[in-house]
Amino acid sequence: MVQATPFLLVLFLALGAHGLSAKKVQSGWDAQGRVGCTGGCGCRLCCGTSAEFSPLQCNLVGRWVNDLGSNMTITSVNANGAFGGSYHTAVTATSNEIKVSPLQGSMQKSPNQKGQPTFGFTVNWKFSESVTVFTGQCFVDDDGKEVLKTMWLLRSHVEDIKNDWKATR
Repeated sequence: MVQATPFLLVLFLALGAHGLSAKKVQSGWDAQGRVGCTGGCGCRLCCGTSAEFSPLQCNLVGRWVNDLGSNMTITSVNANGAFGGSYHTAVTATSNEIKVSPLQGSMQKSPNQKGQPTFGFTVNWKFSESVTVFTGQCFVDDDGKEVLKTMWLLRSHVEDIKNDWKATR
């Protein structure tokens, strides 16, 4: 059974983990992806210059919205790849009022990532007795838009070990 344990873990993760996509919300961009810099510099393209991010670089910093309407804001990524921010979920299995919750994560800084880094982060939910871990990769799609592809695993508190089986989804 000891040798089967890694296989069962991988099988469980493959069958039980949940995936989502998130797209970056660009302030100052119109529906066609053009930059509008008429009043400030909240744009990805700096006003008055031609400086912009490389089209092949994926930058985690910003506001992201997933398929279900949840949104995440990553405020900064330090030189070691550590980052923080907040997550506001649009869905929950509890009857509690949803609250914005903090997240902490790490991004791979290896040059082999080629501008489309892998990352992971943890959300400590402020409205339920659970924690969710996400892992994924930031991509630049064919239209030049940044997209996060993630898998997640949620762990809820249970009263005793007999109920461990239902604590992870």
